[in-house]
Parts: sequence; structure tokens; C-alpha cells
Amino acid sequence: MLSISPVPSFSLTSVKYLRSPSSSSFISFFPKLSRFVTASSATPNSTPETTTTRVNNAGLKLDETVSVSKGKIRLDSWISSRVDGVSRARVQSSIRQGLVIVNGQVVDKVSHNVKAGDEVHCTISKLQPLRAEPEDIPLDIVYEDQHVLVVNKPPHMVVHPAPGNPKGTLVNGILHHCSLPCVAAYSNQEEDEDSDDEETFSDDEGMIRPGIVHRLDKGTSGLLVVAKDEHSHAHLAEQFKLHTIERVYISLTCGVPSPSQGRIDVPIGRDSNNRIRMAAIPGSLSRGRARHAASRYKVVETLAGGGSALVEWRLETGRTHQIRAHAKYMGVPLLGDEVYGGTKSMALSLLHKRVSRSDQEEIIELVSRMDRPCLHAIVLGFEHPCTGEIIKFSCPPPPDLAEIVGLLRRSGREMVE
Repeated sequence: MLSISPVPSFSLTSVKYLRSPSSSSFISFFPKLSRFVTASSATPNSTPETTTTRVNNAGLKLDETVSVSKGKIRLDSWISSRVDGVSRARVQSSIRQGLVIVNGQVVDKVSHNVKAGDEVHCTISKLQPLRAEPEDIPLDIVYEDQHVLVVNKPPHMVVHPAPGNPKGTLVNGILHHCSLPCVAAYSNQEEDEDSDDEETFSDDEGMIRPGIVHRLDKGTSGLLVVAKDEHSHAHLAEQFKLHTIERVYISLTCGVPSPSQGRIDVPIGRDSNNRIRMAAIPGSLSRGRARHAASRYKVVETLAGGGSALVEWRLETGRTHQIRAHAKYMGVPLLGDEVYGGTKSMALSLLHKRVSRSDQEEIIELVSRMDRPCLHAIVLGFEHPCTGEIIKFSCPPPPDLAEIVGLLRRSGREMVE
């Protein structure tokens, strides 16, 4: 359901660390959010550590009779629909390795069609190793000590190696920065490079030391924490599991959300029509088609006479493409998000007549040049895994987002209380 209610906790809390070179630009970009620069820290009551069960699904068996209403269906698609927690890429790998039998015959072709009545026996394969090599990639380090590293990820950088992105990732850069050797990595990700979920990695699902605890989409910029040792990874992973990590994002939307603030509580699952896209699916939780997802949002500024809005998001869960899917569900997709409906043509149709004539050429150029969703992870706060101190970080958005926000403000800006 879409629940809209006042959210009194939306006032952004103070931040323990803010890089001094960015402080002035941050305040000028978000004058209403200047309370970010007030330093604060706290030591919460200690809580006993808990052990998280790790599952990698290797050896999982499926023995079923195909039941489809009519026609045929691809073998890999059917198996993917019958097993949870296993990517289609891994199902395809299992088929190619001869681990699938249909009607008593081994089938190694992923596009093989099955029909109602076919007997399918499948064993899920082991995760396939990739190699992650250290690479001298410039990293924007916000904070670092011997236990954790906080990075400001630029847009277009993939977080971890995957079949389509073996090099040039954040992990490759971190291995070089921390002077670590190449390591074996495992990936069970979908074949599309943008399918990054913000849920934590488990050891069997792709842990690479130093430990990537959570992810951001390739096109999303902003803050991400990295664990530099096993204890820190386990502690941070538990915080993500318990949803005690503070994460604040800002975005530009096509149109203005109504009401101006609220909470979206709609499950998110794979879009049945497009496997690289997620979808908000009301009522799907009870049918097992999606996972619980909740986002809180608040319009910070209405821009260009209502053609766009600067929106703040706080996540209660961390599903794949959660903000993007929830924004689409509300009818205000993120500007620049071609996958979820925030196309250039939609943005321009909303903005063209609302910006001044002198700015029309520039807005066309900026929107046409925007090749990612306008989404930035602006605040990250967590309990330090070793000291117990609550630490928070913030960073201003990158130039591509700041430039288009500046132009839209020039064409009309209304602060929302």
C-alpha cells in the first residue's frame, strides 16, 4: 500500500565528519540543510553480536513437473521462476554445465523450451570465480581508518567485478589503495550490469577483501562504506540487516510528488516484462513475488514551476533500485532514468515551457547530456564497528547533477517547508 503520513523525523541530523573543502559548496547547494555541518557524536549502548547464517545455494536441487497454462517456456526462465535467491545467470551456468535433466535427458542449451508435463531435475552449480586485480584508480576518500573506508563513488563506476565488468570497478581501486594482492571473487549477479542491490553481501555471495558491505547502482553517485577487516564487515553487515544505518539520498524527479512528503510501503520484485528492471508490485508480498520495501520521501524544493523537484529520500529497506522503482510507482520517475520512465523526452516535455526562453537551449543540452538517473547518496551514518561511536558523513552532488539543479532553480524555485 502507499501510505502517506507526516514524517516528523525528516529533519536531517548532524554529521560527525564533513570534508572542509566541500563544506561551503554543500551549504550553498542546500542552504536549508546547513545543520549538517554541526559536529556530533554519541556512543550507543553496546548490544551482543549475533551470528548471520550464510547461504550460497550451491547444490540446491529442483525436481518438478512443468505446469504452464499454455504453450512453451524457456528452460532457464522456468527454473528461475521456481527457485528463490538464485540469479538467472547462475541458472544458465548450471544448464551449460550439464546439471539439468529434462525427461531423462541432459539439456545444456539455456534456450531449450519446456512444456506442461515435462519432468525437470536441476542442481544449482557452484559460484564461478572471477579475478579482481588491483588497479590504480583515483578514489574520492571521505574518511579512512584502519577498520573502515568511506568513499564518494562517482557516477558510472561499477562497485564490484561481475561478468560484464571485470575491471575498472570500485573494488579494483580499493585493492590498489589498500595495497592488497589480487583476490578470487564470486558473483551471482544478473547479466545486466546495473542490477545492484543495496542489501549486504554474504561471504558466499561475493565477498572480496576489503569488504564491500553494500552497493550503489552504477549510475548513482555518493557515499559508500567499505570494511577493511572481517570483524568490521560482520558488524556493518548486521547494522544493514537491522536497518540501523542512516542513508539519505537526493534526487531530481520528473514532476513533483504529491503529497510533498510521505512513506511508500510497496513490495518490490523483478519486473516480469523486463528482467533488468524492478517493479513496485502492490499486494505481491503474500504471493511471494516481491520483497518488503519502504521508502520515506520529502520534497525539498519545487523547481522550474513544477516541472521538477529536488526530493530527499530515506530508506527503511535496501532493495534493488528501490528509490527508482518507488518513484516510478508514484508517477514521478527520476530525471535521466531511461529504464524507469524518466526519459529525456518526458523531462523536456515538462520543462521546455516552464523555463525562461533564454534558458531553453541550455536545458535541452543539459537534459540531453544526462546519461544517468539524477540520484545521489548524500548522507551515510553508522556505528563504528570498533569504537561504537556514531559517525556520519555527507558530500555534495557531482557537477552533472549540481549544474542541472542550478539551472532549474534559475527558472523558478519554491522551498517546501
